[in-house]
Amino acid sequence: MREARKTMSHAAWILLAAMSSTGCGGAVAGGTAGHATAPAEHAAAPAGHATAPGEHATAPAGHHHGHGHAHGRPAEAPDDALRAVAAIHGGAGPWAVAGYRMGRYALAKLGLPEKSFDLEVVHHSPRNVQFSCIADGAAAATGASLGKLNLSLVEATEAGVETTYRRRSTGQAVTLRPAPAFRARFRDVPREGLAAAGKEVLSLPDAEVFEEVPPPPAGAPR
Repeated sequence: MREARKTMSHAAWILLAAMSSTGCGGAVAGGTAGHATAPAEHAAAPAGHATAPGEHATAPAGHHHGHGHAHGRPAEAPDDALRAVAAIHGGAGPWAVAGYRMGRYALAKLGLPEKSFDLEVVHHSPRNVQFSCIADGAAAATGASLGKLNLSLVEATEAGVETTYRRRSTGQAVTLRPAPAFRARFRDVPREGLAAAGKEVLSLPDAEVFEEVPPPPAGAPR
């Protein structure tokens, strides 16, 4: 019995040693890998934190891009814009494209989508092409039209050319007019140069195409 207990005790020690050895082996192979993985995960956390600044670093770029394209609207291909103007106007000359640029700007300023019935557009112009072409550009940009009764023309002098975009539900409005530099640069463009000039207008900064008209004092007639 004593010999058996001794044998069993010896066997138990061997088994315990084997189990311990396996456990250490697991700790070395798996446990160490586990510990190695944990630091890696901790190492990944800083990477995650490093990503956050990257995201913040990207955000301004997106923010800047949003301002460049009508406050977050997706960038529009120049050819798409020119086709949109031509579909309404029959061509994409500089004054119609300027009207398109103004219309896109106004939608962003008023927080309205295209084809909104909440938008009202009033274009002031003499009955002369180029000045009146702006109205077709506005229609192409916004979806406003004479038939929908949310686009109207008011006769005015050449000096009074401007377009007012108003959000009916709030009364918020923005009035835009061709910039002096635009008037001088694109006045009376020959017919054969209209397409090239229209394409050029798409690439110009806003300030070289149009400007906002300060609102009149309260109660003053427009």
